[in-house]
Amino acid sequence: MIELLSEDRCINCNLCVSVCPTNVFDRSRMGGAPSIARQSDCQTCFMCELYCPVDALYVMPLAEQTVEVNEQHVINQHLLGSYREAVGWGKGRKSTASSDQSHIILNKK
Repeated sequence: MIELLSEDRCINCNLCVSVCPTNVFDRSRMGGAPSIARQSDCQTCFMCELYCPVDALYVMPLAEQTVEVNEQHVINQHLLGSYREAVGWGKGRKSTASSDQSHIILNKK
C-alpha cells in the first residue's frame, strides 16, 4: 500500500497521479506535490513508485496493512523508490528483465 510521498523530493510532475489505476492521488491545486487522498484504494501495484523519476514514493509491499511510516526512517533504510531500483528502472540502473526466469514456467508443456 502507498505509505509515503516525500514532498521534499517530489518535483510536482504528477506522473503518480496519471499512472495510478485506482485514483489514489489528488493533484495539488496550488502547483505543489500531489497528495495521497484515497490510501485504502491502493492495490499495491507499484506503478506510482515505478514512474516517479525522483524516487519520492514508497509503497509498502503489504497490501492489506496500513502502517505508520517515518519519512526519515524510510530514507535511512533506502526504501524510497526501492522497488523501482530493484527492477532497474531509472537512469544509471541495470534492468533486471534479462534475469527474469518466469518464461521457463510459461513455456513448460
